[in-house]
Amino acid sequence: MVAYALAGTTDIDLVNEPIGKDENGTPVYLREIWPSQNEIADAIARTAKPEVFRRLYNNVSTSNPDWNKIPSEDSPLYPWKESSTYIQNPPFFDTMETLAAPLHDITHALVLGVFGDSITTDHISPAGSIAADSPAGRYLIEHGVAKKDFNQYGTRRGNDRVMLRGTFANIRLKNLMVPGVEGGVTIHFPDGEQLPIYDAAMKYKTEGVPLVIIAGKEYGTGSSRDWAAKGTALLGVQAVLAESFERIHRSNLVGMGVLPLQFKEGQNAELLGLTGKEIISVEGINEQMLPKQDVTVKVEKADGNTFTFTMTARLDTPVEVAYYANGGILPTVLRGLLNIEA
Repeated sequence: MVAYALAGTTDIDLVNEPIGKDENGTPVYLREIWPSQNEIADAIARTAKPEVFRRLYNNVSTSNPDWNKIPSEDSPLYPWKESSTYIQNPPFFDTMETLAAPLHDITHALVLGVFGDSITTDHISPAGSIAADSPAGRYLIEHGVAKKDFNQYGTRRGNDRVMLRGTFANIRLKNLMVPGVEGGVTIHFPDGEQLPIYDAAMKYKTEGVPLVIIAGKEYGTGSSRDWAAKGTALLGVQAVLAESFERIHRSNLVGMGVLPLQFKEGQNAELLGLTGKEIISVEGINEQMLPKQDVTVKVEKADGNTFTFTMTARLDTPVEVAYYANGGILPTVLRGLLNIEA
């Protein structure tokens, strides 16, 4: 209750709700500890004075001699080092053109994974220890890092080459395309080879095959981990088809240029018979897209039979449509700085 209130609500009913009891069993109300607007203004006036900021920041470039002793390049550009296993030049602008390409349908995509309900960002995002036999572990060993020095994914979040290999690598992840198996594995088609999700995605990339993910309810629930969306995009996933999305992860997917598609009420992957062996196309993606527009999903089964169904493109606002049209929030911002419209 207190946490919710401190997050910014001013709902009068919440303020008047009891938040606990004191040692005598008497209810304690949030209004008893909640400061008034006048009290907040008085506190700011007493403490936020210009001289405080001048004292703290006037000599910021010389106030920390230990920091200034760290060797650095005298250059406006960061000197990226290819040998670093902690930080690398991120690839988000590598293929960016000055003008955004026209929006177009997703055609002949294959399925990278089929997941059930409540797949969390901890399932998706690189987190925890790095296993030696994982794609990320093999990468570090190939670059001269001993197992004892692997550290954890969180410490290497500045290296996309490690983080990408750790996306969908959670040992508790269950891909329904590989029944009875836990961990970040999938099936590569058409050869049917079982591979780590990263390895399969890179193989599809060399083959020029777009990818989609299929999931159940509450996809992306949990903490708003940015690498859950970054890694998904860098794996080559162009759309996620789910029954519902966690609010922030859906927004993050849009921000990385990945299209969230929501099944209509009463539909899901199981009822539609989707197993991950299908070829998926999404039709109706064009320059005239509107928020929450319906699109048509065309499914080609392994036996050659096809069927279609309708999904909602969860681009919820005109701003999100613009992000998606630009390929994500980063290209949108950069083109905005260059005064180039999508």
